[in-house]
Amino acid sequence: MPPTAVAFDLDYTLAVPTRDRQTILSEAARVAGAPPLSREAYLAAHAKCLTEETREPIFATLLAEHDHDTEASPAAVAEAYRDLIAEALVPVAGVEGMLDTLRREYRVGLLTNGPVVAQHDKLRKLDWVGAFDVELVTGSLAAGKPDSRAFEALLSELGTPPEELVYVGDDVDADIEGAAAAGITPVQVTFDGSADPHPDAVATLGRDALATDLPALLTRL
Repeated sequence: MPPTAVAFDLDYTLAVPTRDRQTILSEAARVAGAPPLSREAYLAAHAKCLTEETREPIFATLLAEHDHDTEASPAAVAEAYRDLIAEALVPVAGVEGMLDTLRREYRVGLLTNGPVVAQHDKLRKLDWVGAFDVELVTGSLAAGKPDSRAFEALLSELGTPPEELVYVGDDVDADIEGAAAAGITPVQVTFDGSADPHPDAVATLGRDALATDLPALLTRL
C-alpha cells in the first residue's frame, strides 16, 4: 500500500549543529561554572530522560559525579546548553522546501526524542513551529523511541495506519529498528559514514541528498 504519511526524526536528520556537540557541552559547562562534562556521559544520561520536561535531570545526574567539585546548578547548565544548541542549529539544505512540498500530498509528522522544553526551543529557533501536521516530543509522551508507545502515539496523532507511514531518521536503534518494530516503513539517513545500511530500512539516503531524493522515493513505494 502506498504511503499516505511521512514522519521525521529531528536532530541529525532534518537539522544539524554547526559546531561539535562536545564543544557546545564544554562551553555550556564553563558558562554555568560546572566542571568539564563528557558527551558520552551526557548521551547515557539523556537516554534515561526521554520523557522529561527539561534537561535538568540529565545534568543533575552528570553533576552528581562532581558534587564535591562544583556548586553549579543543573538548571544553569541546562539553560546554557539549550541556548548554545539553539544558536548553532541549522536546517539540512533544502528540507524546508521539501516539507512544504510533501504536505501537499502527505500527512507530515515529527517524532523527536528529548525533553519538551529543549526540543520545542529548537523548533522555535528553526521557525518550524507549525511546519508539520503533527509535532511530538517524547518528553510529553509515556515513552521515547525506540519504544513502540512513542510510534503508536505518532500514528494516533496522524490518524494513519502503520503500513501507510514512512518514518525517516538517522539513529539505527531509535529510528530504524523502532519504526520497523511498530510496523512502520523506515528510511535511514546517513552522513559521513555514520552507519551501514540497516536491513530493516526500505532505503538509505545521504543526508545532503534527503531533500531531493526522498520525495521521489515516496512515489516509488
